[in-house]
Amino acid sequence: RGNREKYKDDEEKREFNLKECLWFCMTSLTPQGGGEAPKNLSGRLVAATWWLFGFIIIASYTANLAAFLTVSRLDTPIESLDDLSKQYKIQYAPVNGSSTMTYFQRMADIEARFYEIWKDMSLNDSLTDVERAKLAVWDYPVSDKYTKMWQAMKEATLPPDLETAVERVRKSKSSSEGFAYLGDATDIKYIHMTSCDFVVVGEEVSRKPYAIAVQQGSPLKDQFNSAILQLLNRRELERLKEQWWNRNEESKQCETSDDQQDGISIQNIGGVFIVIFVGIGLACVTLAFEYWWYKYRKNSNITNVIVSDPKHRRVAGFPKDVGGKANEGELALRPGKLYVKPKY
Repeated sequence: RGNREKYKDDEEKREFNLKECLWFCMTSLTPQGGGEAPKNLSGRLVAATWWLFGFIIIASYTANLAAFLTVSRLDTPIESLDDLSKQYKIQYAPVNGSSTMTYFQRMADIEARFYEIWKDMSLNDSLTDVERAKLAVWDYPVSDKYTKMWQAMKEATLPPDLETAVERVRKSKSSSEGFAYLGDATDIKYIHMTSCDFVVVGEEVSRKPYAIAVQQGSPLKDQFNSAILQLLNRRELERLKEQWWNRNEESKQCETSDDQQDGISIQNIGGVFIVIFVGIGLACVTLAFEYWWYKYRKNSNITNVIVSDPKHRRVAGFPKDVGGKANEGELALRPGKLYVKPKY
C-alpha cells in the first residue's frame, strides 16, 4: 500500500488494510482461496508463512480426527465390571481367600442354583402342557455373568497375596492387555494414592460396611459398641482418617492422564508456531528494507531545482562562481553546464 506508484498501472488493485487482511487470512484456509495476494516481497512472505501454518494445522487436525475415530471403534476402554466380563484380552482375579473371592464365588453358585432350578422345572415330566408352555422361553432367563467371570478368574490363577497381585498388574504390557486386580475398595484406593503406576476403573461393586462378628448373646457385643461410640465421640476415627488419607506422607500427586495419549497435542505441533513467528520477523525485516530502499536509495538521483533568490547575487544551491543575476522565477544556469544538488 505504501508503494502505490509501482503498481499504479495494474488492473487489479487491492489495498490490504485491517479488514482486507482479516478476510484474506480467513479465506486462505478455505478451498476457495484468499483471492489476490500481496505484491510486495514482505507481504508475500507473510502470506506464504500463513499458508504453511494453515496447511499444517488443518492436516494435523484431519489426521488426528481420523485416528481418533478409528481407534475409538477398534479399542473399547474398560469402564465397568460388565466391560471387563465381556472381553478376553485382560486377565483378572482377586486375592485367593479374600472377601472379594468369596463374593464372586457365591454369586457364581447362586447363578448355578438358579440354572438347576430352571432346568428341573423345564424338564419335569409331571408338568402339564399348559404349565410347561409357561416355562418355555427362547433364552435362559437368568444371567450367567458371574459364572463366566469366576471361570475366567480360575483360569487366570488367583494371586496368593496382595503384593503378588500388585506386581502382576505392574508387569502388564498396557491398559488393554495384561492383568487387572479385583479387590477391596479401601486397599485399591490406598494403592492408587501411594503409587502413580495404577488407575482405578469403574465404580464400587456390592458395597457393604465393615463389621465385627461375635457369638450370639456374647457380652463382647455391648463392649465393642461402647468402645466404637467412645471413639466417635472423641473424634478419634476422624483423626485416623485424616492421618492415613489426607495427610499421609506416602501419598503422591499423580498427573491426570488423558484417554487419547497417542493423539496429536499442542506439544507435537509447537514447531509450526515458531515457523509463523520467524516468518513474521523476516517479513518485518524485509518491509523495513523495502521502505528504506524506496524512500532513500531509489530517489537519491532526483535533482533539486532551486529558484533563484532575487535579493542575493548568488543563486542558492549553485557554486559561488556563477556570474550574473537571475531574475525572479528564472533558473540560474551557466552556459553548457547544469549544477545539481543531490537529495540525500
